[in-house]
Amino acid sequence: MTEQGPKTRRRALFMVNPHARGGALPLDGVRALLETGLDLLEAPLPPAGEISDLLRARADAVDLVIIGGGDGTLNAAASGLFDTQLPLGVLPLGTANDFARTLSIPTDPMAAARVILAHPPRFIDLGDVNGHPFLNVASIGFSADLARALTREAKRYFGVVGYGIVAARLLIQSRLFTAYIEHDGTAEAVRTLQVSVGNGRHYGGGMTVEANATADDGQLDFYSLEVDHWWRLLALLPSLRNGTQGQWDDVRAFRTRKVVVRTSRPRPVNTDGELVTYTPAHFSIRPAAIRVHAPPQSAPQPEREAGGAVQNSSQPLAEGTS
Repeated sequence: MTEQGPKTRRRALFMVNPHARGGALPLDGVRALLETGLDLLEAPLPPAGEISDLLRARADAVDLVIIGGGDGTLNAAASGLFDTQLPLGVLPLGTANDFARTLSIPTDPMAAARVILAHPPRFIDLGDVNGHPFLNVASIGFSADLARALTREAKRYFGVVGYGIVAARLLIQSRLFTAYIEHDGTAEAVRTLQVSVGNGRHYGGGMTVEANATADDGQLDFYSLEVDHWWRLLALLPSLRNGTQGQWDDVRAFRTRKVVVRTSRPRPVNTDGELVTYTPAHFSIRPAAIRVHAPPQSAPQPEREAGGAVQNSSQPLAEGTS
């Protein structure tokens, strides 16, 4: 009988964003825990535009990647993760940590490290807009304006409260714009405050794109806020938080695999808190695109047809007015 040697330990490329809100936390305990099952190869996190290049360059030397940071840092790594197919371990150290929340990854770094060790990677979809992958939600309009206005310092020192302070100021100044939406053989012009296209469930530090959305259902969830006045959003806020806004008459919502949004002038597109491209925006889904160490999905979500009508609404949706 041939003797078998000791099992080879997996090698993990370990990177932390020191500028993330929790990037300065002491992580010695996290490292020690991870090293009970992995060999860590630590590397300084490069600028966002170079993170995916680093993953491609180190792909043959490691078995997985562990990234400590927020949604923006993970977004910058998405292209490299897709190209290399290296599994991802997430240490949520950002302001909102919406991707971690979508996948039920604990926001406590020690608990998140235990997930990396205990749970095998599972396939997750990626959204795509104009060739740029995104994990959570991409949006045009109010959220993009918020991303542009919210400084790194505000996010780091004020956290989710910072979102609310800046959002309240911007909301009063916001105006509806015309968007031309094409999907599933239909085309329509709408007056909207914001359009959002979701791959995952959570975004924006507490908002939910759709109550039943998951990051592995092979679908995009779309909604458009076609409200007459900004104060209408106050009534909508509870639904925006729990993902039931599609039940309102002035919210257009549907599920699809592809959608195109055009505007009369180029508008920035916010993906996972980062402005990466402009309209016209061509959205699509990359099913089972990357692998992430995360707990298994707790329960199957109900199926809905692609391009379906607004959920739980029997009336046609009214367009907003200028």
